[in-house]
Amino acid sequence: MINFDLTRAISYWDQGGSMRNLVSWKRAVATLVSLVAGIFLLAVIPANAQPVTQGSFAASGDPGDWVTGGGSYSYTTDAGDVMNVSGNGNHVAVSVDGKNGDYWTLDLAAVQGKPLVAGVYDGALRYPFQGAAAPGLDFSGNHRGCNELSGTFTIQDIAFGPNGYVHKLHASFVQHCEHGAPAARGEVHIDNAPPPAELDLGLDISVEGEANSINGKAHVKGTVSCTVAAKVTINGRVTQIKNQVLIRGDYSTQVDCKPGGPVPWTAAADPTGTTPFQAGKAEVLSRASAVDPTYGNPVTEEKTTVVTLRKV
Repeated sequence: MINFDLTRAISYWDQGGSMRNLVSWKRAVATLVSLVAGIFLLAVIPANAQPVTQGSFAASGDPGDWVTGGGSYSYTTDAGDVMNVSGNGNHVAVSVDGKNGDYWTLDLAAVQGKPLVAGVYDGALRYPFQGAAAPGLDFSGNHRGCNELSGTFTIQDIAFGPNGYVHKLHASFVQHCEHGAPAARGEVHIDNAPPPAELDLGLDISVEGEANSINGKAHVKGTVSCTVAAKVTINGRVTQIKNQVLIRGDYSTQVDCKPGGPVPWTAAADPTGTTPFQAGKAEVLSRASAVDPTYGNPVTEEKTTVVTLRKV
């Protein structure tokens, strides 16, 4: 729980009704806002954040800099400090959790609609409120952050993989809280392993199926393949027309897919009405879906095939 004593930070009205120090009041409000923002930063973790396998982060500040308190800080994954990173091509977010209990976050963003590439980004404003024409920057942590800021950052090296995977990042920054003279400065190095393969699914439906004369169900089958091990759900619909009667039923099954070869699946579609599935042609719509275990995004493959149902 963060305790903030307003009575120590703001000016009081004296008995004559005059304010003793307007600047102190403004500074207190900015402090309170930055503290609240810091609390929310703790709670919001990007969904695609990935652990940094090899990285370092260092920051320091001038006397009077609010975020650093004029101190110096250094962290490395080799020393057991934890770093995470996420990105989307336009923006990267780095978080640091030090073994000593320190925590920091750094956001760097190009101008909206532009890729974040190597170069110097002057005129940066507080991310994500920088607007459409300015790059974004925000360095905060240890319950301290800027209400407004200005600064600059330099991307010396950056490499993205699929789905925002951050392969490499080398960047430095200078930040001025409340557009003041004192500055916070920092540098981050990240050298992650090459991006893992994305999940890709393959789906096949057998052209031969069965119509069960006892329970009226249609039994269909096929195979699914994957580039990454994943639990795959196969669902779909069997549609048949017999004697001008529409017969339809849905099915769903799940298999553990592993790379290296097709994995068989079987499923039974229960007719929705009173008319059972019968021998003959039927249309089978099938959809294979899974969540990429590395990148967290859904992957879907769909196929429609005409199947001949054999009565059993």
